[in-house]
Order: sequence, then C-alpha cells, then structure tokens
Amino acid sequence: MGISHFSIATFNANSLRARLHIVIPWLEKNAVDVLCIQETKVQDKDFPEESFNKIGYNVIYGGQKSYNGVAIASKYEIKGGITGFDDPENTPEDEARLIRCRIQDIPVVNTYVPQGKALDDVHFQIKLRWFKRLKDLFNRNYSPDRPLLWCGDLNVAPEPKDVYAPEQVVDHVCFHSDARKALEDVKAWGFIDVFRKLNPDPGQYTFYDYRIPNAVKRHMGWRVDHIFATVALAEQALEAYIDLGPRLAERPSDHTFLVTKFKRPE
Repeated sequence: MGISHFSIATFNANSLRARLHIVIPWLEKNAVDVLCIQETKVQDKDFPEESFNKIGYNVIYGGQKSYNGVAIASKYEIKGGITGFDDPENTPEDEARLIRCRIQDIPVVNTYVPQGKALDDVHFQIKLRWFKRLKDLFNRNYSPDRPLLWCGDLNVAPEPKDVYAPEQVVDHVCFHSDARKALEDVKAWGFIDVFRKLNPDPGQYTFYDYRIPNAVKRHMGWRVDHIFATVALAEQALEAYIDLGPRLAERPSDHTFLVTKFKRPE
C-alpha cells in the first residue's frame, strides 16, 4: 500500500489568497501528506495552484467568487476528484462546499458545511438537510468497514466541552441540539472523532471569533473543524493536535489547523 504513515490536516482559510503567507510556510514546515482547505473564496480560474506546485503539492479545487470554496492539496497523486453531491439536489454552491478524491488508496471527503445563519432562517434547514445528504453520499459511495476520512469545517461543536461557554450558546446554529443531532447521525454511519479519541480534555478549539479581543489567549473558542475516520483508520491514529500558531500570526484566519497522523492499516 506504499507509505507506512499518513498525515492529514484541515484548515478553514477564510480567503485562501489572503492566507497564502500562512498556508504555504505552514505546509513547508509541517509537510503533511494532505491538507483539506475550506472557504477558499476564489473562483477556479484564479486559484493559486502554482504556489502549491512549487512546494511539491498537487491540488484540486472547486470554488466561487468571494465565498465558499474547497480544495485538497496532496504530496501524492490525487485520483478521482469530484465536487458536489451526486444527487438530484446538487447545486453550484454544493460544488464549492464538497470535494472528494482518493489519495494513496484512502478516500478523502472535504466539506464546508453551511453555517445556518439563524434557527428561524431557511439556511438552518438547508444545513440539517446537508447532513442527511452527506450520509446518503457515504451510503452510496463508501463502506464503514473500509478506510475513509471525512474532514472540514462542519460548523458544529459536538459537545459542551467543545465550546468555551456552552450555556450561553444553546440556541446558536453551530451548537443547537438539532445541529448536533444531525452531525451525530452522520457520525453514527461509522465515523470516529479522531481528535477527541486522543484528546479527551476540554478547552481545545479550532475557531476563535475575530470579534472577541484576544480570544485565543482568553481561551474563548469553538471546536467546529474536524477530522473523522472510519474504524479501520481511527484504530491506527498516532497523534491529533490543534496548531494555534497560525491563529496568532499576522492577518490570520479565524480558524486554525487541525492535524492527525495515522499508521497505515495493513
């Protein structure tokens, strides 16, 4: 099966071209095998592919001007890249929120789940429906008995310990019980939260709101970015961590990198 170890990271860039000064040096330093990126905010003709190629990464992407956008960068050959859902409801926005492929025989699904806006907004129902469509996609294309990685900004904090003040955000679209149940339903298909498996303690977050002064130093964040794996891979997880450095850099994204490393299954 080739390599003996496999590392993957996920990062919501909140405008990739505005964060290249963070993304490219981070990849050069950390040299993960795969990076899943969300909220690239760049249409395909303007995607900075050459910047990734120069440091030895192949990249596939699906984007829109000014919002959404997903990409997968890999040291290895990327096979079978597909954007969007293979369902009758598929829209151009879906194609800028979901991208999947195979890398070193491991399927990778990178998603930027809709945020939902407000509980009484139609976009919240779209978010809940999105999770149902994801589960259907997994049923159609994959098996929980085989290696599979699902990564991205899922816009849900699964547990109270994934939010700095859970009692204050019970009606937030990223923590409301309906959103958490929708995520849990997809996880129940056969996924394990690799970060939580290896890091049981609270207070570890991937998102820190720009609007909160010194949010990182004050530990006022959310864990809404995730790397989930089927059992075949999750059992081989060696390490999972959140790198807070990029969130403290100049002109940062409001998210930071989540990294997981696996021993390749036999």
